[in-house]
Amino acid sequence: MCGVVGVYCYDESVTSKIAYYTLFSLQHRGQESAGMATFHKNMVHLHKGMGLLGEVFSSEILDKLHGNTAIGHVRYSTTGESKIENAQPLLVKSKAGLIAVSHNGNLVNYWELRRKLEEDGRVFLTDSDTEIIAQLLSNYLLKYDIIESLCKLGETLVGSYTLTMLINNKIVGFRDPIGFKPLCVGEADFGYVIASESCAIDAIGAEFIRDVRPGEAVVIEDGEIEFFKVLNSTKKAICVFEYIYFARPDSVIDGKSVYEARHNMGRILAKESHVEADIVSSIPDSGITASIGYSHESGIPYIEALIKNRYVGRTFIMPEQKLREFSVKLKVNAVKKNIEGKRVILVDDSIVRGTTSRKIVEMVRKAGAKEVHFRVGSPPIIAPCYFGIDMSTREELLASSRSVEEIKRLLNADTLAYLSLNGLLKAVGFSKRELCLACLTSLYPVEVADEKCIDQLS
Repeated sequence: MCGVVGVYCYDESVTSKIAYYTLFSLQHRGQESAGMATFHKNMVHLHKGMGLLGEVFSSEILDKLHGNTAIGHVRYSTTGESKIENAQPLLVKSKAGLIAVSHNGNLVNYWELRRKLEEDGRVFLTDSDTEIIAQLLSNYLLKYDIIESLCKLGETLVGSYTLTMLINNKIVGFRDPIGFKPLCVGEADFGYVIASESCAIDAIGAEFIRDVRPGEAVVIEDGEIEFFKVLNSTKKAICVFEYIYFARPDSVIDGKSVYEARHNMGRILAKESHVEADIVSSIPDSGITASIGYSHESGIPYIEALIKNRYVGRTFIMPEQKLREFSVKLKVNAVKKNIEGKRVILVDDSIVRGTTSRKIVEMVRKAGAKEVHFRVGSPPIIAPCYFGIDMSTREELLASSRSVEEIKRLLNADTLAYLSLNGLLKAVGFSKRELCLACLTSLYPVEVADEKCIDQLS
């Protein structure tokens, strides 16, 4: 998951502030740590810490991060523990200069690459796959220019990676050749911004230029911006979970509105699995847009049955199961007056482990619901993700070994229905060949140990 940014400002006194506000708009993508690096007078100024942006940065700290260029990161851990050593950006000092890297994604050949580098005498300070990227890049930059180095890097890495980097005074954005994770570029009076999502560009008053295409790099140097095609691929594999859950609904990713996709998911879900009920309600926040779509299509009024405590973070994003279970109780509360004696349709974006879903059904029943019908705006999640989502084993996935009927009983719902895969594709507006659907189909876009790759079947 994670959020990455890169900022170039003509006025160096505002660079760190612009980077901070851009990152702030991506806080939903990672809540474990935050960091920023700026380049000034042949030095990289780096600050990072555990927690939310507001806990890591103050105005005094931002004032000390000088320079026209900055990159930043908010972290959600997959490879590498949640600790300060793995907070990003990661900085490498080499004969090629100063290199700082922010990474969104996950390398599936991490251990293989690390073992090779260690055999060559490299020492690692973290257990994050981002350090692999930084070490390899510093090697290539000793022999090649930036674009050729990125080409070599892309030929070596397997998995998902969207990067923003400081390479001395240059800002570089780079997206893997099949485009797992999003990256886009905007322009404003103050300069340029690179960000994981377009909502971050909107938030700082910049004008969206375009998405960084799969296999493409964007380089900003001395106020000049240029795009380079680095790697070619015959396939595309945009993470479908960006549209289902990760991205903010006001973002546009690869030309597709996230809000429109989720609204369509709800509408199609209502067509596929209609049930008689009195109200439609969302499981906030990620189920809101789909539930509105469900209400519009079904004609059943949308009324809030649950209110979210805005000061509690996402439960799915929390890395430990005990924390998830505890935080559900703090996360939402039922509006009894809206529920008592009603047949309630609850709409959520997905069911991963089922912890939140089960406890919310129980909560709505205790509030007096006559019936509880659970609707899911995505197909069942049956397979682990190796590309940047914290669901790495089949055993922890509720739908990996259970039928819809079995899950319904576990949730204690009166009925349960998921959106079909065809319905999801129609809602998002991409074909199967353009999306990574591995968590829904068990077919992976790149080769993963013990898993089937789409290429082997096509």
